[in-house]
Amino acid sequence: MGPSEKEKMLSGMPYRPGDPELQAEMAAAKVWMVRYNAALAESPAVRRALLREQLGAVGEGAVIRPPFHCDYGSNIRLGQGVFLNYNCVILDVAEVSIGDGTQIGPAVQIYAADHPRDPQARAQGLESARPVRIGRNVWIGGGAIILPGVTIGDDAVVGAGSVVTRDVPARATVVGNPARGVTARTHGD
Repeated sequence: MGPSEKEKMLSGMPYRPGDPELQAEMAAAKVWMVRYNAALAESPAVRRALLREQLGAVGEGAVIRPPFHCDYGSNIRLGQGVFLNYNCVILDVAEVSIGDGTQIGPAVQIYAADHPRDPQARAQGLESARPVRIGRNVWIGGGAIILPGVTIGDDAVVGAGSVVTRDVPARATVVGNPARGVTARTHGD
């Protein structure tokens, strides 16, 4: 017997998102999101406990301000002191890791989900996934979109509203659509 649809999804192979196992996990994540998003007025400690119920890893001091939306949650890994502001979306059909001290502005969207470029494969309902890795001490401005397979290096800055289509080197600043580098920073800047 070959790999399950979930195994295919997590390995980046084309998979069928309508698979019953995947649908059940997404349904459970939706139930969790209703609880989490209703906890806006709760203490950070209560919300962090809720995050630890669903997310793959939650570092000490990590904060996600509701409302928050994801596909599964179990493929999201937050380092220590990570901060996501209101209205963030993470399509975590592959691992999305966010390093210690990273701050993410409101309405940022992080997509590990991808779709075939071939129209026949899309018509068959196939999807794929590529992990997203965000390093330590990164700042991502509000409304930015991070596309599948992107890695953002430590200490980088992504300008508000940018669409990140390619890897961002450590300490780089990128802005625009598509995001392009504007400066190389050194210590003390």
